[in-house]
Amino acid sequence: MGEAVGHARYTYRLRVSATARVGLEDEWGRCRWVWNECVARAKRAYAEGEVCGPARLDRMLTRARAVAPWLAKGASVPQQQIIRDFAASRTKALKDIKNRLPLKRRAGMPRHKKLRRTDPSLNYTRRGFRLRDGRLHLAGGIVLTVVWSRPLPAEPSSVRVYRDAVGHWYASFVLPAPIDPLPSTGAVIGIDWGVRETATTTSDTHDLPHPRHGRKAQEKLSRYDRMMARRKPAKGQAASKGYREAKRWRAKTYARIARQRQDTARKWAKKVVRDHDAIAVEDFRPKFLARTTMAHKAADAAIGATKQALIEMGRKHGRDVRLVHPAHTTMDCARCGARAKHALPLSERTYTCTACGAVSPRDKNSARVMLLRAGLDPAGVEGARPPGAPLREAA
Repeated sequence: MGEAVGHARYTYRLRVSATARVGLEDEWGRCRWVWNECVARAKRAYAEGEVCGPARLDRMLTRARAVAPWLAKGASVPQQQIIRDFAASRTKALKDIKNRLPLKRRAGMPRHKKLRRTDPSLNYTRRGFRLRDGRLHLAGGIVLTVVWSRPLPAEPSSVRVYRDAVGHWYASFVLPAPIDPLPSTGAVIGIDWGVRETATTTSDTHDLPHPRHGRKAQEKLSRYDRMMARRKPAKGQAASKGYREAKRWRAKTYARIARQRQDTARKWAKKVVRDHDAIAVEDFRPKFLARTTMAHKAADAAIGATKQALIEMGRKHGRDVRLVHPAHTTMDCARCGARAKHALPLSERTYTCTACGAVSPRDKNSARVMLLRAGLDPAGVEGARPPGAPLREAA
């Protein structure tokens, strides 16, 4: 292991006893009250033209703990951390408003956390938890059993304990991210994202076909949606047991799909990083596809999650990952660099250069354009180099 750069999260499943569950839910109730009080005071201060910073909220928490025994009964660490989270989210929203960003790109102002619509999430700094005999001890006497699926490589600096939509509890530890360098291969690769194939590369053996995890589970999801629609409670009435069960089954199915996508992305990213020294990746942002007819298929491809997994894997193993702007990558010729006069329609899957006559699959041509734009000079068609040969940058 080399020196650490940045931080990483290691998440583990928790086995929570009935006593610990009650303690976590009580702690979250206090933290939720602190958050809602911060929202109310911030709105009041904004209306009066005053500044409601973290120091003012800290003083509010100190006074509240002094006069409210039920609040002082809980640990101070998660309550202080939720104030920090509130201040960070509010600062981000105010900054976006000041910079006049479009509404769709702004961070929303903090809102009240409702009891039945918000899952618990507690943050503890180093003085609020400790690991002893393989168990997680939180401030306030809460003891949790951790399912150690892999060892922690370093001492964690903080931990977040949260519950997902399915009802499972997790502990997410923050610790320094060490670099684990891999042997040099002397190879480079270009990667183009798409919908027909999630990733098309300059190497045929490293292409990532569309896994269609969501499509395979669509029949099951549709059944749960129909069950919920039939059992949907009237406004103001409590949900029935059948509705709650169908909702939980649907949440479990979505969680399983998310884990499958994450597993596919990490395995593919590890293969690409292991076999190549430099990686030219299209800096593709699939958000605009949400308004097209390909929205469902693009979401199932999980391009954003796959790209993020590749970047994190490259950083972990010390590889050179270069992000390339995606503009006109389907119009440029990878051989001569000429640009087509008109954009290719999505139905046209073959690229033909009118300048040099080169003919190649559309996505393969775009993947080679990534290499050239990233300043990498491929030694061959597949971007391979003799072992040990240095990487050369294009002139």
